[in-house]
Amino acid sequence: MIQGYQELDPGKIYFVTGSAGFIGFFLCKKLLEQGCRVIGLDNLNPYYDVTLKEYRLKLLEKFEGFKFIPGDLADKRIINKVFAEYRPQIVVNLAAQAGVRYSLQNPDSYIQSNIVGFYNILEACRHYPVEHLVYASSSSVYGGNTKVPFSTEDKVDNPVSLYAATKKSNELMAHTYSHLFGIPCTGLRFFTVYGPLGRPDMAYFSFTNKILKGEPIQVFNYGDCYRDFTYIDDIIEAVVRVLCNPPARRDAKGSILDGLQYAVYNIGNNRPEHLLDFIAVLEKALSKALGREIVAQKEFLPMQPGDVKTTYSDSSPLERDFGFKPSTSIEEGLQRFVEWYVEYYGLRKDKI
Repeated sequence: MIQGYQELDPGKIYFVTGSAGFIGFFLCKKLLEQGCRVIGLDNLNPYYDVTLKEYRLKLLEKFEGFKFIPGDLADKRIINKVFAEYRPQIVVNLAAQAGVRYSLQNPDSYIQSNIVGFYNILEACRHYPVEHLVYASSSSVYGGNTKVPFSTEDKVDNPVSLYAATKKSNELMAHTYSHLFGIPCTGLRFFTVYGPLGRPDMAYFSFTNKILKGEPIQVFNYGDCYRDFTYIDDIIEAVVRVLCNPPARRDAKGSILDGLQYAVYNIGNNRPEHLLDFIAVLEKALSKALGREIVAQKEFLPMQPGDVKTTYSDSSPLERDFGFKPSTSIEEGLQRFVEWYVEYYGLRKDKI
């Protein structure tokens, strides 16, 4: 554990952007359950089913300590107003335009949300000083790296999608603002997050939708892909441990001094799964939940632009500094997702 490690502090005000999103919802829920005061912001954009975002939001609004502000990250006026009014001590920027393939047709939304929006957050942290800015990066920054597992020490200068380029840009911008204005910043490179109440655009969710409709699922690179699937509870546990522990002041070699407060961590399961094995586990989970054999129809396709063959996290620095290592198996995680899916969509064994 890092020296002077601090537990979550309910006495602080936490500002979470993307609070109606998948990770944002679960983080807010965890903080609220611990008695924290949480200010959430989300623009509820229609990138995927807004009904699901509204459902998450209704669950959060049951907590007395939650305040929701509808707004866009790219609207500097709204961001500055939040900081001026609530003076959050901990800021967690999870709002972003997600998706690799979507960035091929809709680049403007990535620049506005992921670049302009993050700039607005940095500027607000500059003018209304915070104790810690934690922000979502992505495993996509590793691009086509073939050295595995991926380490935060690896060079990540060759993104293969605009989404990845914006996330790498966030890391560079955070480093600059930390250097110039003393903002303590920690970037978190998430690896293929999945679980209940997840994003419908993610493979496991869209696979489930299509399988239950009797439609073929698209399997890219002919199934020869590996992903480091990381269950949502593991992601949230890691984030919560980071929140009240800004980086120590270190130089470029890691020596502690009165200087830069900046760090980046991987959060991944440290166990890449073959895509076809993942699909087999999903079929088994669906079969168990629905009481009959479920087998997916598969359409095998070549690799899509912007995709990568393998993601594989070296999460040892996270374990070293925060005493936690993601470990939920896909068997356990997918079964929990399927059980939620069946309940949420009102499916029953005798009705499907």
